[in-house]
Amino acid sequence: MKKWLFYALIACVLISCGSGNERLLTSATGSIYECLIVSDASVKDAVCETMGGDMYGLPQMEAYFTVSHVTPALFDDLLKGTRNILIVDLNPNKYTHVLAKKSTDVWSKPQAMIRIQAPDKETFLHYWSEQGEAVREWFVREELARQIRFYRANTNKDARAWLQKQGYDMLVPEDYITISPDSSVLWCCNNKGPMRKDIVVWSYPYTAQEQFSCDSIIAQRNAILGRLVTAQVPGSHMGTEYKHFPPVSRSVPALRDTVGGFYAIETRGLWKILDGEAMGGPFVSLTRLDQVNGRVVTAEVFLYAPGQKKRNAIRQMEAILYTLQMPNER
Repeated sequence: MKKWLFYALIACVLISCGSGNERLLTSATGSIYECLIVSDASVKDAVCETMGGDMYGLPQMEAYFTVSHVTPALFDDLLKGTRNILIVDLNPNKYTHVLAKKSTDVWSKPQAMIRIQAPDKETFLHYWSEQGEAVREWFVREELARQIRFYRANTNKDARAWLQKQGYDMLVPEDYITISPDSSVLWCCNNKGPMRKDIVVWSYPYTAQEQFSCDSIIAQRNAILGRLVTAQVPGSHMGTEYKHFPPVSRSVPALRDTVGGFYAIETRGLWKILDGEAMGGPFVSLTRLDQVNGRVVTAEVFLYAPGQKKRNAIRQMEAILYTLQMPNER
């Protein structure tokens, strides 16, 4: 009897120690780019307007996030497993200034959560007017990082071999087939289902900092993709849309799961077929400097999905770009 009690006690100690280090989390609920807002009704409109604002560079208006809202009183255990949660806690008795806390995998996995504490509505709204878009960007990048972890499992070995031969690497998913690997351009495509998804990587000698301007990056994409991508009408070729959504560039940092901590130039806009069929869609590219070989490297994804929503698809493709590594990072 004493021996049985001894072993039972040891088992309880081991279980309690293990549970303290590892928590069993349920799978997060909700789809990608959905966000639950938990706040008083007084700040609901301001938060939802930013989180659910129109995403730039899509041919039809689609929100950055599909948002839903509940008040704190209705935020129960069932909702705590939501994939992305933004909590606004207003309490003059507890807080004297604004504090934002970022957390991951709190109640479920994968989960991203930000809790913003503020003493009152006015203090919060002032903070939100300055930092709301940065909060939204954090949730976007958490979604991109999740997608990258998914891509690590299965990649296109031929595409990666071509990239590695050039000194680079990128997680091209295995459901993309290699169309045209030549000495200067890698082109892969996924034409399964109702959408066509393309990835193109090219490089050229670095000569000046001006090559990282939006105009220079677009000029290069027009030259490369105008030669590479054609349509059925003779003489038709890919170009860039300027009239309705001119392309825009910005400097972006590395994601949490990538190597290095690089900065890249992200360019986002719409492509279209010139002198031919009425075809077009969104594109996103990352342009980086290969310091080892003195080259500018651009990786671009573009999507053709007529009559369909495109936000989730282009975001999933965009995550591929953030896995691009230069020679000194491999």
